[in-house]
Amino acid sequence: MAASGSTRVVLAALAGNLLIAISKFGAAAHTGSSAMLSESIHSLVDTGNQWLLLYGMRRAKQPPDATHPFGYGMEVYFWTFVVSILVFALGAGISIYEGIDRITHPHPVGDPTINYVVLGVAMLFEATAWWVAYREFNRSRGTLSLLAAVRRSKDPTVFTVLFEDSAAMLGLLVAFLAVWTAHNFDMPILDGIASVLIGLILAVTAAVLAYESKGLLIGEAAHPEEVEMIRKLAIADPRIDGVNAVLTMHMGPDDVLLNLSLDFADHLSAGELEQTIVELSERIRANNRQIKRVFIEAREGGPITPHVVNGEIG
Repeated sequence: MAASGSTRVVLAALAGNLLIAISKFGAAAHTGSSAMLSESIHSLVDTGNQWLLLYGMRRAKQPPDATHPFGYGMEVYFWTFVVSILVFALGAGISIYEGIDRITHPHPVGDPTINYVVLGVAMLFEATAWWVAYREFNRSRGTLSLLAAVRRSKDPTVFTVLFEDSAAMLGLLVAFLAVWTAHNFDMPILDGIASVLIGLILAVTAAVLAYESKGLLIGEAAHPEEVEMIRKLAIADPRIDGVNAVLTMHMGPDDVLLNLSLDFADHLSAGELEQTIVELSERIRANNRQIKRVFIEAREGGPITPHVVNGEIG
């Protein structure tokens, strides 16, 4: 997924959440609604999260240097993980605390009219940001299901915004129902229950984001189809007798490190061996632009550790 597309998605979410947070805090202060306060905190946390994602994306663009010879691409994975922690600790934690406090100490909510207006406008903003993220995500997923595309994606910024906006719209629906029922049935305790539900929605969202970003942060291999493509390119060369290992790791959304262990034909001279390595590296890069660095080891014998597991590494 192009960096420009990811940036556009995050900027759209940032602008929307900032406007929504301001309006929600105003409505919460006016009516004293716990659900609206939870939604305000939710939007404020999301706004901060988008700033962190933008910061991580900017840091990831730094060129390699002596201390980070493979570049800073994994910065975006780290900041995505930080975002998931903030969603859980601040968004979910404060919402659940506020909800429990309101359940144990309920008090009537004021005129809900302004809440309805703010929630309606917020839903419009969130839906717009969600659509921008969903459209960008759809460009890369092809025929894959949404879940499969998330698992395969190596760019966490877009699916983070997509998940956050999905949770936000669900939270808005819960808040709307809570404000309406609490006012019409004179049951202010429902306002607190809604706040707890919003917190649980955020907790589940945070857990999913943490799980996905954790896998990227500790190092994920390229997709099995790409690994198999590399293997076929290598074995198709008559100067190569066998492929011992194909080891890949994403150093960033569009930066793959490749290590190959190959069994070269015994009759090759040093010059021919060097030429074979250069040509194979060029063919691999031409077939996958994400592969930035190729390291090839000449080794006789069969597969070496780690061995092939479901075609992901060899």
